[in-house]
Amino acid sequence: MSFASLGLSDALVRAVTERGYTVPTPIQHQAIPAVLAGGDLLAGAQTGTGKTAGFTLPILQRLAADRGRAANAGGRAAIRALILTPTRELAAQVEESVREYGKYVNLKSMVMFGGVGIQPQIQQLRGRVDILVATPGRLLDHASQRTLDLSRVEILVLDEADRMLDMGFIHDIKKVLALLPRQRQNLLFSATFSDEIRALADSLLNRPALIEVARRNAPAEAVIQRVHLVDRERKRELLAHLIRENRWRQVLVFTRTKHGANRLADQLSRDGIAALAIHGNKSQSARTHALAQFKGGALPVLVATDIAARGIDIVELPHVVNFELPNVPEDYIHRIGRTGRAGAEGEAVSLVCVDEHKLLADIEKVLKRALPKETLPGFEPDPRIKAEPIPNGRNNRGGSMPGRAPHVSARADAPRQNPGRGQQGNGRPSTAAHAPARRGNGHGHSHGTSTARASAPRLSAGRPR
Repeated sequence: MSFASLGLSDALVRAVTERGYTVPTPIQHQAIPAVLAGGDLLAGAQTGTGKTAGFTLPILQRLAADRGRAANAGGRAAIRALILTPTRELAAQVEESVREYGKYVNLKSMVMFGGVGIQPQIQQLRGRVDILVATPGRLLDHASQRTLDLSRVEILVLDEADRMLDMGFIHDIKKVLALLPRQRQNLLFSATFSDEIRALADSLLNRPALIEVARRNAPAEAVIQRVHLVDRERKRELLAHLIRENRWRQVLVFTRTKHGANRLADQLSRDGIAALAIHGNKSQSARTHALAQFKGGALPVLVATDIAARGIDIVELPHVVNFELPNVPEDYIHRIGRTGRAGAEGEAVSLVCVDEHKLLADIEKVLKRALPKETLPGFEPDPRIKAEPIPNGRNNRGGSMPGRAPHVSARADAPRQNPGRGQQGNGRPSTAAHAPARRGNGHGHSHGTSTARASAPRLSAGRPR
């Protein structure tokens, strides 16, 4: 199976080949024909499976094939495709893919997010923009200033929709939907299919094709997972030991909070291990600089919160470390999905103290298996140390909280934003992070995914490459 056999033009196949890709991944094999057919799509795919190309390539194909571009009221070429993402990093990555794959077709793209000046974006919008990649908050900033026109959008993509809901963007998404034409193609991509995602899909999609290339909440199969049991006060010492002894040259480390990320990066640097932190409070330039150094191999350790790490796409990233386990088990899947991508092997190491035993049990329940546990000589946990409560989390002393634990790491890291212009952030997180979408979408469809699954064939799943 080749990209050309999926119906893509010679210009797109040429661009894909130049990036070193010759065989489509399972999500690409299934999503590209579905998007080219013009219908709505609900796709479940883990990070690292090639889903970005799965929607950018057919979007480029469809828009390039229709030379009669829609015009807005001012007579300029209108925005024809809108791709919404939860974070700045992911927005930048997706728009870069649009440019790379579309280098031989006559289409223009733009990326838009908060944390940077709004005036250069306004200036760029005065020119031609066929494909806009944006975070919800900054998009609504422009809409309120009437600096963009979304009335001619033909294709809408919600990328990493599960993360957008976790970050509280449901109300912003509804506001964006109200700005779009009723008739359009909708593509919803999500790593997990929670009840909230199902509700959003029911309200947004019209008889969609359904694609899943991994079981719900499944970790990347190529990732070797293991747990090191250690006291909470010795985690940093153990991490430094692992980095030095194993000669790790590129490791992504996760903490629960922005403060924790800063503190760990500073401590590692004082220990002689170069490290930088990225999170929502960092300026966009600082985040971009740190990520570029890490991707280029000049920075061995990048410490990140869950939200800041979304959109990090590094080929053959070898190591991910959970310095602190996430409060929500599904976030563990997202974290370790940064390694073991597209068939490459990866390693995920979790440093677990007595406070986190309940969190570990919750993760293992989601994984449906126990993770291998080991204790390194010299780092044996002290059995006299008792568990302490994890703020807004769960542990042995506190027991299970009713229902799903709040997504504290995501909500804490989601930048606050005032209604004023030019504020730092990706959007305006609401307090109802998990509120299900109400039916009625401004799309002009009454069909939901429940009826869709009866009429749309369930496309076969394959193992991600």
